[in-house]
Amino acid sequence: MENEINLNLEQIASDCGLNISVYDDFVCNIKRIASEYSDLDLVKIYNYMLINTTNPDIIVFLIKALDSYRHPSSLELLIDILLLRNYQSCEEDLKEKYIKVRVMTAKAIANYKNTDVVSSLLYCLNNKNENYRVRLACADALGKIGDKYAVTPLINVMSDEEEKSVYLRESAVTALGMLGDVRAIEPLVKILEAKQGIMDKFSFLKERIIEALNKIGYNDDARVYKALKLSLSDASPQVRIDAIEGLMNSDNPESYEIIKDCLLNDDNDEVKKNALVALYNMSDRKILDEVIANACYPDTLKIEANNIIKEYEN
Repeated sequence: MENEINLNLEQIASDCGLNISVYDDFVCNIKRIASEYSDLDLVKIYNYMLINTTNPDIIVFLIKALDSYRHPSSLELLIDILLLRNYQSCEEDLKEKYIKVRVMTAKAIANYKNTDVVSSLLYCLNNKNENYRVRLACADALGKIGDKYAVTPLINVMSDEEEKSVYLRESAVTALGMLGDVRAIEPLVKILEAKQGIMDKFSFLKERIIEALNKIGYNDDARVYKALKLSLSDASPQVRIDAIEGLMNSDNPESYEIIKDCLLNDDNDEVKKNALVALYNMSDRKILDEVIANACYPDTLKIEANNIIKEYEN
């Protein structure tokens, strides 16, 4: 095994064809040397290559390779790539190719769970001139890292009606759900109330909001409960399904009858099925027997009830 002190990084990079070989040749060479060095040596080799190449495909490969080690020495290099610190002179078409690189970089950074990177992720997230895919990746990374300092900036992104990318707002909502901070409840509910009944590009945003509220937990918050009840009449079936889950997990004694009304009167079979599962989780087998015996329930629900009995009751 070659000693780390004797590593000739420049020669190793040259032997692998870092900047002259086609991508496939480089990958073959890199895989070949993987068994020749210790893990620490490989990290040093990959770090060196990461600094000394501008090939986007090779950078992605190296980021993936380094992600298996997550050595502290690589983190600053990843931040440099995310912020394009060493690529300012790149041509615009090459910068476009770095979008995939930077998305992958944000994901790798998140895996370190290091709160020191939050400011860099927020810098990209809050830059409205930044590519939306990079901003999405940074929002996701902030949620995975779990740093509370990200809560307010994520709320700002989520609440920004002038934000061009509704996908970014959705990602910010998802991140807030992962962070689980109660400060997000009020602004989440505010948006849900404002978008009630709208069946358009905001349907997915509403779904993410209810999912986030369910993750955060709202205890006996009357405003949240009211918003979930109103969501049962939303135009989107998935919003109604998510609202049923939220009501199922609440302690409000009214929830059972409210969800049962969905079981009886909703016009969507999937919503009805989810209402049946929720009612079963909230009580016992009686609701299943009722659905099977009562002619007012459609065959789809009777089949679902029988499936639940076979899976959980027998």
